[in-house]
Amino acid sequence: MKIIAFGGSNSQHSINKHLATYAASLFENTDVEVLDLNDFAMPLFSVDLEKEVGQHELAKAFLKKIESADLLVVSLAENNGNYSAAFKNLFDWCSRIMKDVFQQKQMLLLATSPGARGGASVLEIANNALPRYGAQIKATFSLPTFNANFDLEQNKISNAELDKELKDVIKSSF
Repeated sequence: MKIIAFGGSNSQHSINKHLATYAASLFENTDVEVLDLNDFAMPLFSVDLEKEVGQHELAKAFLKKIESADLLVVSLAENNGNYSAAFKNLFDWCSRIMKDVFQQKQMLLLATSPGARGGASVLEIANNALPRYGAQIKATFSLPTFNANFDLEQNKISNAELDKELKDVIKSSF
């Protein structure tokens, strides 16, 4: 099984990329490819720019990555209660090429943040919106207070209860 995992942030130190990478590592007998949104950085989408440049090659490349997957592990960053601008821009470019951006792939949808709500607002928005764009969301998980509950050196959830919760979500849903 091929997993494509990514954090919905363009931060070089993305906590959501760390969470997505860790969650993807919990699946057995898989080939995991972790994407970096910086590899898909495009100008801010507008219909005027789209008329000028057409379908952006990086959006096509991202859609090819999604196509190659059996499962998506996506952890969205929350900026002011919504998607990060980097994720939204990539999503906008891709949705102009193909409405079903996520191509009916099964998805584990995650979010984390330094705060106690763990990206709950963006997780709720995405859980409601992404199925309209081809995401087959099988489970969601929010990791609160990232800095207190995730060990960056070992790249794993350090809070035993939350770690078990994520493992149980994966075991029961996939």
